[in-house]
Amino acid sequence: MAGVELPAPFVRNVHGVYGAEKARAWLDRLPGLVADQAAAWSLSVGEPYPLTFSFVAPSTRADGTPAVLKLVPAPNAEQRTEAAVLRLAGGEGAVRLLEADHDRGALLLERAEPGELLTRLHERDDDAATLVAAEVGRRLHRPVPAGGTTAFPTVEGWAAAAFGWLRAHHGDGAGPLPADLIDRGEREHAELVASSAPPVLLHGDLHHDNVLSSGRGWLATDPKGVLGEPAYEAGALLRNPPGFGARPDAAALLARRVPLLAEAYGVGEDRVRAWGRAHNVVSVIWSLEGGEVDTGTLAVVAALAG
Repeated sequence: MAGVELPAPFVRNVHGVYGAEKARAWLDRLPGLVADQAAAWSLSVGEPYPLTFSFVAPSTRADGTPAVLKLVPAPNAEQRTEAAVLRLAGGEGAVRLLEADHDRGALLLERAEPGELLTRLHERDDDAATLVAAEVGRRLHRPVPAGGTTAFPTVEGWAAAAFGWLRAHHGDGAGPLPADLIDRGEREHAELVASSAPPVLLHGDLHHDNVLSSGRGWLATDPKGVLGEPAYEAGALLRNPPGFGARPDAAALLARRVPLLAEAYGVGEDRVRAWGRAHNVVSVIWSLEGGEVDTGTLAVVAALAG
């Protein structure tokens, strides 16, 4: 880890999520944090994977067990819900949680091997990848645990916070975002929540780069842990992999994905499209909070509204 130059997009992401002061302090301390956690858990730590929002690196335990070390600035509520989801899943539909130290912002996870991203299957057969992702989600979903309504966020709360931020920062308008799509997404999100099936504990960000092949089948990683109806998971699947919205064949692939996801989640195609619009409008607002207008996801919303 010492001497490894952190990629600029990762540094920007950490600053965007945690703020300049906390991000700078954590990034400066990161080599020492990795070394400390390696010592605490008797790990040898390899070169990090491509980094986005967390430090993630292949590791090996003293007994030779392959694992993955994940570090985030601590304390971190998302990391706690991630660990809680993985504990509840117990390896069903997701990688296993091996160790957790929330004070240090550290998780030790099962390493999925061979670890092919579902993105690679999507490149060969998008229909097959869509069905794999939906099945992984169904395997991972759990009943709302005791105390879950306070221990985990809800899809309703996520949306309320996003739309509240947008209106507060843009004079009750949509700012640089298309007002018609934003207004429709806000209205539809409320309607979908009001008519939802009983909630379960969801992954919350189920997409192609969060599903890996393993000797135990395809497994999810990086669950957010949010309460909502199962069909909510379709939202992230309809805008991914990254860059999907800019593809010339995106509309055609969406037209194939929607009925597959509707059958997988046992709902109508109109409801899958509505979740695709509503959830992805929220995703666009999250991107705007981070300083970017996510034109690819806007294109997906527009295509689903077409």
